[in-house]
Amino acid sequence: MPREKGQKVVARNRKAFHDYTIGETWEAGMVLQGTEVKSLRAGKASLGDAFAQVDDRGEVWLYNLHIPEYAFGTWRNHDVMRKRKLLLSKREIAKLARESTDSGKTIVPLQLYFKDGYAKVEIAVGTGKRDWDKRQSIKERDAKREAQRAIGTRLKRGRR
Repeated sequence: MPREKGQKVVARNRKAFHDYTIGETWEAGMVLQGTEVKSLRAGKASLGDAFAQVDDRGEVWLYNLHIPEYAFGTWRNHDVMRKRKLLLSKREIAKLARESTDSGKTIVPLQLYFKDGYAKVEIAVGTGKRDWDKRQSIKERDAKREAQRAIGTRLKRGRR
């Protein structure tokens, strides 16, 4: 059977862009069990409360990633909220550890996807926003939408 090509997004963490100012991003592989892969291929996962940490041994672990049990699994089904190991190079782990040790910074998963048949997660170091930062980013987003709408209506009028 030929290997899958391309990228298929399973889950996105839209809350991360609201709650954090996102810095540099990395692509990491994940160590998964068989039933976890089957649940992901069915398009089921939740990144809502997920975060990553670098431990003392220099390994990166992803916590609170919710992958529901595989419906056709047996008693050997996976634990829904277990911690999962992320696969990165030593240099990437060292850089993540340096950047995430600062106060107010955390490693946040942005999206979970399959790339050429392998499960990948995009992670970034995020700095927590305050309430007024969140309101400001919402105002900027709304102003951008209004400007795009105004340009779109002008273009439609010009075509008639």
